[in-house]
Amino acid sequence: MQEQIFPAAAIHGAVELPGDKSISHRYAMLGSIADGATRIANYSSGADCQSTLTCIRALGVEIESHNHAVTVNGRGLEGLREAAPMLDAGNSGSTIRMLSGILAGQPFVTRIGGDESLSRRPMDRIIKPLTQMGGCIEARDGRYPPLTIRGAKLHPIEYTLPVASAQVKSCVLLAGLYADGKTVVHESIRTRDHTEVALREFGVDLEVRGRSIELAGRQRLHARELRVPGDLSSAAFFLVAALIVRESALTILNVGLNPTRTALLDFLAGMGAQIKILDVRGSGELIGDISIRRSPIRGGVLEKAQTAALIDEIPVLAVLGARTEEGLIVRDAAELRVKETDRIATLAENFERMGVEIRVREDGFEIPGRQSFHAAELDSFGDHRIAMACAVAALAADSPSMVDGAEAASVSFPEFFDTLRRVAG
Repeated sequence: MQEQIFPAAAIHGAVELPGDKSISHRYAMLGSIADGATRIANYSSGADCQSTLTCIRALGVEIESHNHAVTVNGRGLEGLREAAPMLDAGNSGSTIRMLSGILAGQPFVTRIGGDESLSRRPMDRIIKPLTQMGGCIEARDGRYPPLTIRGAKLHPIEYTLPVASAQVKSCVLLAGLYADGKTVVHESIRTRDHTEVALREFGVDLEVRGRSIELAGRQRLHARELRVPGDLSSAAFFLVAALIVRESALTILNVGLNPTRTALLDFLAGMGAQIKILDVRGSGELIGDISIRRSPIRGGVLEKAQTAALIDEIPVLAVLGARTEEGLIVRDAAELRVKETDRIATLAENFERMGVEIRVREDGFEIPGRQSFHAAELDSFGDHRIAMACAVAALAADSPSMVDGAEAASVSFPEFFDTLRRVAG
């Protein structure tokens, strides 16, 4: 599918975004093994989160959906049933990686795979710790989906993440729910803590000491009534759009402001963005409104822990980098090579089409500032974040551009193009 994007004169108004994808996955998975019915308001409309629901249904969990709310009728810690066909995680790395932690503790065998893109994404980072816990996992070529997970009686481990990954951390913690004893995960770099917050919401007792998380197994989870905040990663596209289009003033309502996710706002403010946080509220996941105006942006460097914290936002930050005064340098981002696409390569290809200079390295890139975007035929390469980043860049082009493969945006944000047209007039 193609989408034509016209240059914008301003980004303005107020917008509310779909539920946070990362939180939606976790609430649904934990709801499925909780005792009772969990109602989740503002559940993500993205295809990835629908894949999680599809997998959970196949495991015997009854789910009702109505107007962006889902009710997950949990079956308790031991209540999941064997799924006859292979579970289909679609394009969702979050689904296959995190759900594998739960599946490793079941008394049955499960096969789980996904689409062509997911089948190229390595799973050895979860296979290693789950095997140490007593799970038996077979993978294509030892590391790629589909996975065959032979559930087992798990034992606790103390595990240090070799690479910062909230998904791997979550996988081990979810498996730890099925272990007899205390599971400990150590992080060298702090990652998103949505799983820790969600576990507490469901009544699980865990300890966080610095960058270590301790969880005792066999705890019962209790159903809850929950609301998913708006997705800050989705908000990133609109924040950057407002910063690169003249005469812009935008308010994004009811956005998740979890402190492990707000590195994006800190980074933008540090480069000069006129950004304000309004009306912060909530006791679990924090929610608030964000106001932003067109501002001159200096540019900056992303590296080390900051790169890990902003790994999903880098494609659209690259668009901003080209319009800054001093440009953008990204280091320590080799993880971009193994996302839905090689995002360094696909960004470079689209920037070249738009006449934008980008100097690529193995683990990042450098984009000089003060550049102009020229209209082009752009390609998502089947990657939702590349599709949306290209659309934002096209807003600042000199004439209309086309985005091929625009349907990829539906993985995380089906309403993206309609929302973008609304705020761009």
